[in-house]
Amino acid sequence: MVDVRKIRLILELRELGISDSKTLSALEKIPREIFIPKTFRNQAYENIALPIAEEQTISQPLVVALMTEALELTKSHKVLEIGTGSGYQTSILSILSRRIYTIERIKSLLTNAENNFKKLKLTNIVSKHADGNLGWKEQIPFDRIIITAATKVISETIINHIKENGIIVAPMVTNNIQILTKFIKKNNKLDSEKISNVLFVPNVSGVKN
Repeated sequence: MVDVRKIRLILELRELGISDSKTLSALEKIPREIFIPKTFRNQAYENIALPIAEEQTISQPLVVALMTEALELTKSHKVLEIGTGSGYQTSILSILSRRIYTIERIKSLLTNAENNFKKLKLTNIVSKHADGNLGWKEQIPFDRIIITAATKVISETIINHIKENGIIVAPMVTNNIQILTKFIKKNNKLDSEKISNVLFVPNVSGVKN
């Protein structure tokens, strides 16, 4: 059955400037409603962020699309995601990349996300319960890195995880304003490009069982 609300959302994202057809197709394929608590499922295809468990949120579809588009993914790319959250962004990235390694610090969120990956038969996602700020050293290097929590600085640890000419996309905090930013690694330094003002939960260190 064709979901009219989903089609309307895709058209809205086009109107808001999302032009990459692969990104839009991935958003169309992944059912956002399964990542959302039942009480909010009727709003699954509205262009808004929604609460999930543990005082976290599932990002607004526009922001998911902006981050996905900025990564410039191909099917050969190996991606690191810091902050699995609901797993919605992860699932979209999995359609567009070779393999995605995703880290979540809150155990219950990761368990829910993993269950949804199984439901959707997504077999190229590797996940772990850990502090994402420490990265995934055993899997260095990555072609792309996405950070899904408001971050004050990209650490040397994370910079060392990305290949030369690789892309990092993250919401960066400056003077209490969050700006979605795209970084390209050149000569071990990051060139940056601002994309849009956003609102994410803060990046927190440590793990929660």
